[in-house]
Amino acid sequence: MNSRLPHPPASQPPVFTPREFRDALGMFATGVTIITARGEGGALIGMTANSFNSVSLEPPLVLWSLGHKTSSLPAFSRATHYAINVLTVEQRALAEQFATRGIDRFAGVAYRLGLSGVPVLDGAAAVFECFNRSQYVEGDHTIFVGQVERCSHREGASPLLYHGGVFYTEHPLGSLSATVARPMEK
Repeated sequence: MNSRLPHPPASQPPVFTPREFRDALGMFATGVTIITARGEGGALIGMTANSFNSVSLEPPLVLWSLGHKTSSLPAFSRATHYAINVLTVEQRALAEQFATRGIDRFAGVAYRLGLSGVPVLDGAAAVFECFNRSQYVEGDHTIFVGQVERCSHREGASPLLYHGGVFYTEHPLGSLSATVARPMEK
């Protein structure tokens, strides 16, 4: 059941600059992904993104977003499927390669074709192969919601993280406490 929260008659205008907003967003540490698909005529497309998140367990849904000024937006919008490749710390160079404009981003990249023919990168920490279920235009981005058709992960892989414009790897602090850790509901 959806319910609407009470809203003021209109939102207040921002009291910060776009740079301040971007810097504040940069304080949220994220994983780093490469989204891959097939474009017109089967051309391989891919890009680095850190806007990935889970949406639902039943059905299995994930999301990511893409800026409207990005040249690959039309191709991703038309693609029926895509893969979200969660990178390991060893794949930092791939993150940079797939963020570089004007190059063949797949040059020298090891991959296999996934369930629906989209490229799945070798060595990823996790992969989510998705049906392009829905898209929502919000502000200067399009939010893509993917229905996961296949997923896999590498146990013990160290994730590549991004925070404040810098790449990191994790430093384990230990497991969740017994009062917090509980099995998923079945």
